[in-house]
Amino acid sequence: MRYVLVLAASLWGLVAQAQDLEPRDGWVVMPTSKSFDILVKDVRTAAKANKMGVVTQAGPTKAAKSRGITIPGNRVIGIFNNRFAVRILEHSTAAMIEAPIRIYVTENADETATLSYKKPTFVFGPYFEGADADLKVAAEELDVIFLSIADAAVQ
Repeated sequence: MRYVLVLAASLWGLVAQAQDLEPRDGWVVMPTSKSFDILVKDVRTAAKANKMGVVTQAGPTKAAKSRGITIPGNRVIGIFNNRFAVRILEHSTAAMIEAPIRIYVTENADETATLSYKKPTFVFGPYFEGADADLKVAAEELDVIFLSIADAAVQ
């Protein structure tokens, strides 16, 4: 019984210490007044409107809940399009490990949600050296598309 109490106290401490995301180098961080579930839905809708596909989704919230642990909403949404995959592979096989680009939706302490992502030029930047200039051009095009997705989702 004592072990269970210690474990529960430890988990509570981890949740209590979680903080809302703040700006960091190479990231776009957009706090919203939207709820977590609405923002996740709006990201999917905005991706489709920008002719990008949602190719992966992952998050620990539901699995934690099934284990009796409550954590804030947390979802990583991988977004990409095959036309960019083909272009990137033409210039750097190694760079393709970075696809899909991920948008991160997190629930804040006040039950609003934040949309965050690493700029594609930041993600693909380490591969620019040794690749021809079109890899950077493709990443810059993705910067514009991801900003459009983000802007639409947070409105």
